[in-house]
Order: sequence, then structure tokens, then C-alpha cells
Amino acid sequence: MKPISTFRIAPTLPAKLLPLRDLAYNVYWCWHTEVIELFRRIDRDLWETCGHNPVRLLGEVKQSRFDQLAEDEGFLAQLRRVHEAFTNYLEEQGYVRRGCDEAGVKVAYFSAEFGITECLPIYSGGLGMLAGDHLKSASDLAVPLVGVGLLYQKGYFRQVFNADGWQQEETPENDFYGMPVSECRTADGLPVMVTVELADGPVHAKVWCVAVGRVPLYLLDTNVPENPRQQDRDITDQLYGGEGETRLQQEMVLGIGGVRALAALGLQPTVCHMNEGHAAFLALERIRQAMLAGGLSFDAAREATRCGHVFTTHTPVPAGHDRFALDLTARYFDGYARQLQLTMPQFLDLGRELQPDGQELFSMTVLALHLAAFSNGVSALHGEVSRQMFTSEWPDLPAHEVPIAHVTNGVHSRSWVSGDMRELFDTYLGPQWADDPMDRAVWERVTQIPDEELWRTHERRRERLVAFARRRLRAQLERVGATPREIRTAGEVLDPKVLTIGFARRFATYKRGTLLLRNVERLAAILNSTDRPVQIVYAGKAHPKDNDGKELIRTIIHAAHRDQFRHRIVFLEDYDQQVGRYLVQGCDVWLNTPLRPMEASGTSGMKVIFNGGLNCSIPDGWWPEGYNGSNGWCIGRGEEYGDPDYQNDVESSALYDLLERDIVPLFYERNSEGLPRGWVERMKNSLRTLAPVFNTNRMVLEYTRKFYLPCGLRYRALNEDGSRRAAALATWQQQLRAAWPQVQIVETSQPDERSLQVGDRQQVRAVVQLGPLAPDDVAVQIWHGEVDSHDAFVNGQTVIMQRTGGEGERHVYQGEIACSSSGRHGYTVRVLPKHADLGNPLLLGLVRWA
Repeated sequence: MKPISTFRIAPTLPAKLLPLRDLAYNVYWCWHTEVIELFRRIDRDLWETCGHNPVRLLGEVKQSRFDQLAEDEGFLAQLRRVHEAFTNYLEEQGYVRRGCDEAGVKVAYFSAEFGITECLPIYSGGLGMLAGDHLKSASDLAVPLVGVGLLYQKGYFRQVFNADGWQQEETPENDFYGMPVSECRTADGLPVMVTVELADGPVHAKVWCVAVGRVPLYLLDTNVPENPRQQDRDITDQLYGGEGETRLQQEMVLGIGGVRALAALGLQPTVCHMNEGHAAFLALERIRQAMLAGGLSFDAAREATRCGHVFTTHTPVPAGHDRFALDLTARYFDGYARQLQLTMPQFLDLGRELQPDGQELFSMTVLALHLAAFSNGVSALHGEVSRQMFTSEWPDLPAHEVPIAHVTNGVHSRSWVSGDMRELFDTYLGPQWADDPMDRAVWERVTQIPDEELWRTHERRRERLVAFARRRLRAQLERVGATPREIRTAGEVLDPKVLTIGFARRFATYKRGTLLLRNVERLAAILNSTDRPVQIVYAGKAHPKDNDGKELIRTIIHAAHRDQFRHRIVFLEDYDQQVGRYLVQGCDVWLNTPLRPMEASGTSGMKVIFNGGLNCSIPDGWWPEGYNGSNGWCIGRGEEYGDPDYQNDVESSALYDLLERDIVPLFYERNSEGLPRGWVERMKNSLRTLAPVFNTNRMVLEYTRKFYLPCGLRYRALNEDGSRRAAALATWQQQLRAAWPQVQIVETSQPDERSLQVGDRQQVRAVVQLGPLAPDDVAVQIWHGEVDSHDAFVNGQTVIMQRTGGEGERHVYQGEIACSSSGRHGYTVRVLPKHADLGNPLLLGLVRWA
């Protein structure tokens, strides 16, 4: 039986307490502890019971308690202070906002998941955490940005273990009306709705909004009465749920529906940022809308919109890139392709990717790469790996010139630093550490913090981690029906004075969560040392269909149940933001053991930095950029072996060596006052060198300067006067492609046979046939560099050649190479397209080599 109508009952707040509603419905509170303390003061126990959800808290507090608070002058004074700070925050404008406004930059950031706070469970792991921190820093910096995502009825799964330690999944439903989300409404008070045409008919989605400080996050929800079929209502049922067809539907709603939602809200972004390939269909929808609005061809509309697209890829793991069968894609986009004035083969070519087995699939990553002005990986190493992965899309370019840059990830420092450490930083660094975490001079003041205070502060957080782990473990054991003896031992696991290693992340096999267990006897000797013991706290989820990942978790849980490890190893159930905070704030060492180079970036270790923890990692992801020899530890030097078992043996042995010879002795080497001076010095080195770099304020500012501002300026230029310049650029490209087969380098000068010395100059002359193209349509370059024993360039760089003459279709170009280093060198000549409005000419993939 279903109700004939539904309605919502809100709590009755006395007039003096009405600002509480403003604070509850803006998740600004989740990174401002003064607001959290205000909500805790209402009812501390209920705050915990409600899962740190202020909307639910206000809905469950008794009316009599509100009446008491309305007469409590101390509470009202605190409320006024907090609300005034909140209001001032929303109204502040900074230099970043002014620069964006002058350039006409308005950014829409699309992501399939956002990890903002645990009471908004629409995230699964690192991608969502990164997206949430991106929005928070965009808010802090006042970047004119909105977020776009999906509002999942069940979100990601809750993890529970059976008695054997096997992961099982529970999917409790989200109550949107008890969460910090609000329905978007039209001027007439009606819900904002959008429609997306799928293979079997239209699907409708309601638009909700989460206020993330200054940044609105718009979320689409298909579980609405307007969708009569349950399968349509279930499209946004679960994050990453269902099979390939459901994923395709979700990504159509996200990309196509997301762009339509912004239009329905009256928002017109100039830049759209695709956080992973899940959102790549947004590029097609922007093209379609440009075609309709301006009467443009597909090619002209592509140029009018591609200049405003940024794409970030997050994984070097091939399975992490969404791909769909061509026939499935064709079935869903049959009518849509016609709207784009494309044949189906032309449409599929936008994302067509040849697989190692010879099969062709439609790749969301390839689609995004082809329709973005800028693409990037999320660390320097990941940028290199990504360029290698997608050389097939630009086969005529050297790998290091494949147009995929990098912006290394960061974390939102305010969100992850403990309250204790925050107070310490406020005292010795001043408020600037939080307001401008990129300021290196501020972090140099870490040296002024007395060693005793830094160490005692960190020890308090370790003590709280141990207490939390015991409570969590006891609840796990009670739920699975453990014996009274086993439940009692939960209160004895871990020791608040012992060196504590943390390992928490998604349990995929390449992350090698069991590497520490490679040699059980050696590990037992390390953990159970009588005078220098060590303990390990694990947490993490495996994908529901990843049985290999689940087996890794079970292996660790079984090890934790052995007598030799019973008090030294703990695996905490249901890793979420709350568990993550306790771990990154309380661990001494954060362990990261991926199989290089499979970790794109990794951000959990960055969260440890701001809490005084130290990283011990394989040199993968962000760590090669961060490690300097004195701010943590590196496991090996990045060697890669063909045999995985041998690799695991070598690197596990190196890890044991580090623990036995360096990490454990340094931790337990104490002075007469009980302080580990050497350890604290390394903590300070970590804070000084890593904190100003690996934060999302730096990251968002880097995106803004490298991508958002150039995109916004170029978008505005190409779309003035009815997109006249975009249409002209598209016409020029059509003519260029038609003429390109006629472009040939018909003659080059022979190198000087005499031996050159450093400081000399090598002259180069080339005759280029351009066919119907004009000299202004091309750039002729010398490509030169060192040459290895196989006559391959070790590294290459370019020198622009100048036209010095010619007639008809043949033109003469001249240039010179400065001989700046000794050794065996070589050069060649190439021709690239050139146009004032082109952007990056390498994106076209048109190169003619000598």
C-alpha cells in the first residue's frame, strides 16, 4: 500500500534559533569545528546517534530542548558568533574570484561521486573524496564554480564481515529529507525537472542542491513519480551499481542531464570540468545545445564548446576506464546522433577504442580526450603513464608530447586535521595555515613548535584512535555473535603507547594490502618485540564483485585472529570518512604499497601530513614528488620486475628492513624526558615540506591558472558574434585535413660533418611542399635531442624554423640548433598546423615528419 500524497514536517524552531537551519543546510559546518561544536552542544549523544547530521539532529531534538536553548544566553551568544562568521564567509570575495570574473570564467565540475561528509553518503573512495575537497577549496578560494552529480537512493554499500571475515554488503536507503540537501524549485515553486531520452523512452530527473560553502552542488535523482517504470527510477539507486547498461544510463543522466539541469536553473558555465570519464557525455550535450542555439554545424559547435572542456583522468588501471559495447551505445544514441547530424559510425568514432583482444568498444576516456581542450593526470608520474597509455590516439607524436598534462592532487587541510592539531597550529602558525595553506613561510614556523607539545598532541590522537578502534571492534564482534571472551578481548587490542601503522584504502589487488604479511614470522617478530612493539590498523572496502580484493581482506582478518597478532592487528569494518579521520589523525606511519605505477596519486597519505603522521610508501603516485629523504620513508627506488611474486618478495623484504633498521628504532629512541627527538624532527620536516604543496587550495588554484582561465578566455573569444570565430576555425580545420596529405618535407640539409663543440650552432634548412595551404597555416619545427644506441631520441625539443623563401607550393625554412651539451645528438624536421584560434595544435594529431 502506498500513500496517495506525501508531505514534509519540519521542526518548529524558536525565532532566536532560526540561524541553526541556515547552518545545518550548508555543509560549511563539516570543515569548521566551531559549527560542529555548536551542534554538539544541542545534544552530544544525539549528535553521535544521528551520524553527525545536523538536519537529522534538528528533526529529532525534543521541542522542550529547543525552548531551553532559546533562553540560554551562552548558547545564543555562541550561535550569533558562529552565524556571523558563516555570513561573512559567504560574502567574502578574493583575488581569484575577481580574476575569474574579469575573464568571464564560470566553472561546472561534474563527478559521479562527491565525498563531502559522512552524512551525505554519495561517495565510494578516493575519487569522491578528491571531488569533495575540490568543492571545499573552490569555496574557500571563491572560485565561481558549481558541482554536478547524482543523488543516489542507496549510495555506496555499507561493509559488514561475517564470522569468517568475508565482506558482505548492505545498502541502507538515504532519506533525502533528513539530509543537508534541498529541492531546487522554479520561480513558480515547482520542482526543477529535466528529461533525458534513453533507448526505451524518456527518463525524468529531479534536481536537488547541497550548499558547500559558497559552492552549490546540484544532484540529479531519477526516483520520482514522473518515471512510471521501476527500472528508470532505479537508475540513480546505487553508486556504481548494476551492469554495463545501468552504468551507461547513469552516465547519460549525469552528463546530458547535468548540462540540462544547469540550463533549467539559468546557469551558463563557460568551462565544464569532467572529473573522470563518467561525465564525458556532457561534451556531446553542450555541442547539441550549441547547434540548436546558433544554427551551427557539428564541427563548428565542437570548436565552440571544446575550448571550454577540461578532463581529468584518475586511473592507470585499464579496467578503471568505462567502456561500452558499440551496439549498446548505438542503441542508446540512435536518435541523439541524428540530432548531432552524425551517422552512427561517425558518432561511434568519437569514442572508438581498439582493445588488446581486437574488439572495439566505446571508451568514455577516449571521448573525453577528443572533446577536451585540456586533459590531465593527477600526479607527475601518472601524467607520464597516461601519455603512454593513450599514444594510440596520437600515433604520430612522441609519447611525452601526447596532450595529457598533470595536476597533482591534494587534500582539504581543514577537513582532515584534528581539532588538537588545529589548536596547536593556530597558536604557533597563526590562522594563515588554514586560510592560505600554500604559504611556505607559514609552514616554516613549524620549527617554532616545541617538540614536547607537538609530540603530546600527536600522542593524544593515537590514544583516541585506539579507543575508537576498540569500540568499533567490539561492535563488530557483537554483531557476528562472537563469544564473550572474544568480545572482552576487544577492549585489550592495541596499545596507546605503541608505534601505530595505518593502512586504509580501497582493497584492489594492485594496492597489495597483504604485502606486510608476506613473511609472517618476520612480521610477528617486529610486532611482538618486548621493548619496541608495533601495531597495525587496517580498513577498506573491496568492490562488491572483486572477490580477489575480498580475499585480501579475509586474509588480514584471519591473521588478526591468530594468537601472535591478536592484540597487534585490527581490521576496522565499514571504512568511511569518520573511520578515515580517526586513522589519519592517530597513526604514526601511513603505509602505502601499490604495485608501481598503478597508483595514480593517492590522497590518504596527504591527510596524514597535516596530523603529524609520516608516510612510508612505494615511490608511486604523489610520493615521488613529495619524498626528499628526511620527511618519511621510501620502499625501494621504483624498480619494476616482470615477475609479480619476485616483486612482492623484494619489496616486502625492503619494507621489513625499513621497519627493523630505521622506523622502529627512530620511534623508540627517547631522551631523558621520553621524547623521540629524531622522530619529531622528521614530523616537522614532513609538515614543512609537504603541507604547503599537497593541499587542494594549491590544486584548485593550479587548475584555475592552467586550465579554467585559458579555457574561459578562449571560450568567450570563440563564441562572440554568434560563434563566428568557432565556425571559421571549423571550416579551416576541414580544409586543413583535406589538404594535409599533400604536405611533404621534400628536402632537408645534411648535418655538418665536422665535429661540433658545445657552444656551436648547427644550421638546418628544409624545403616543404604545402599544397593549397598557405605558410601561415603551418609551423615548421626542428626536432632535436640526444640519440641512444638504437638511433631513438632520448629526449626531444623543438626549435621554430623561419620561412626564408620559396615559390608556388614549395617553401624554404631555416633554423639552427644551439649545441648546449656534449654527446651523440640528432635532429629531424616536422610540420604542425597553426592557427590563431587553434589552442594546442597537437590535439589535432596532424604531424608530418621528414
